[in-house]
Amino acid sequence: MIGYIVAQGRGASDRIMADAAALLSAHGLRLAGAVQHNPENAAGRRCHMDLQLLASGQRLRISQDLGPHAVACRLNASALAQAVGLVEYDLAQGAEALVLNKFAKQEAEGRGWRSVIAVAVSADIPVVMAVSADSLAAFHAYAGDMAQGLPADPKAICDWVLAQHAQAAS
Repeated sequence: MIGYIVAQGRGASDRIMADAAALLSAHGLRLAGAVQHNPENAAGRRCHMDLQLLASGQRLRISQDLGPHAVACRLNASALAQAVGLVEYDLAQGAEALVLNKFAKQEAEGRGWRSVIAVAVSADIPVVMAVSADSLAAFHAYAGDMAQGLPADPKAICDWVLAQHAQAAS
């Protein structure tokens, strides 16, 4: 099962997913995945995008600085691919839940976290993530009836993952 939220407001889903991951860790679940942090950038430019890997705490910068007038996508696809590989490894080490920052353009186009999600689903590991509003149709096409919408609330997310984990364990 894949639980997902759609949150409104800049950075809202990042904060909600980070808080949900903290609650799940406090319940003793071994987590794989990543949450996003958006530290401010120098000189008033758009913020950076960093992923914090949940199993190790390692942070990876997945944005690239394209200059003050750039309009192209700032995502560093190579850095995201590195994060995907590290999270796949973490899943293989006995993770009990997969928490991901988001399903967005990369995933909608068949890249990004898709392989990690497939590994977790095939191993009966609960998956929870945010989905960007722009990618909602692509997410539903990918996840089908495995997708379950959740309230954009860390406690509700935590409760859902714990229930899915208990169900998979029994």
